[in-house]
Amino acid sequence: MPTFEDVRRISLGLPESNEILTWGTDATFRVGARIFAISGESADRVSIKASLAAQAELIDLDPLTFGRAAYVGRFGWVTVDLARVDPEVLAGLLLDGWRLTAPKRLAATLPAPPLRANRSPIPGE
Repeated sequence: MPTFEDVRRISLGLPESNEILTWGTDATFRVGARIFAISGESADRVSIKASLAAQAELIDLDPLTFGRAAYVGRFGWVTVDLARVDPEVLAGLLLDGWRLTAPKRLAATLPAPPLRANRSPIPGE
């Protein structure tokens, strides 16, 4: 089961990413000044930037693991239940959110993501 520390490790491992405490409680992960993920020290969920199409697909796939993020869900952001998501799926979603946020020249520095098999976002399934 991934934790907030996994979110932090994956997010900060992406090029030019940083963490800023916002609103006194929320850890925001950014590339430059733009946010690609939001969570918190004791959180059991993370909100990640996604496209509207990806958001709809994830929610259709598993509405217990994925949901429309509060406030920014109308832009495609998805909330992920850390207790239910597969660690590899979480890493892929964070990378995808980073790619959507990073300048194109920076996003091009990472190799293209591999094609993902249709794997369950729930560990063990």
